[in-house]
Amino acid sequence: MTEKRAHPRVPCTLEVRCVGHGIDVVCQSRDVSVGGMFLHAEGAPAFGVELRVRFTHKGQTLEVPAVVRWAAPDGFGVQFGLMGARETHALTELMRGT
Repeated sequence: MTEKRAHPRVPCTLEVRCVGHGIDVVCQSRDVSVGGMFLHAEGAPAFGVELRVRFTHKGQTLEVPAVVRWAAPDGFGVQFGLMGARETHALTELMRGT
């Protein structure tokens, strides 16, 4: 199978809160890229649902717009929407392990 992701993912464990359209759930990330994140959770929002993904990195609480792009029995994948410079910088640092 050919990898279709545009951005490489790295392992990452964070507590993440997903909020939007009647959804308010705390998940745990499994991996992250500048384009998206896999979230371990029981059950998943429907494909196409827009969420706000909130997490803390280095003492900063970040909130990133995201859309559910796929689901698995153990969680779901989101694609990030437009982010500001602060969020983009924090995700890049997170991917480097800094």
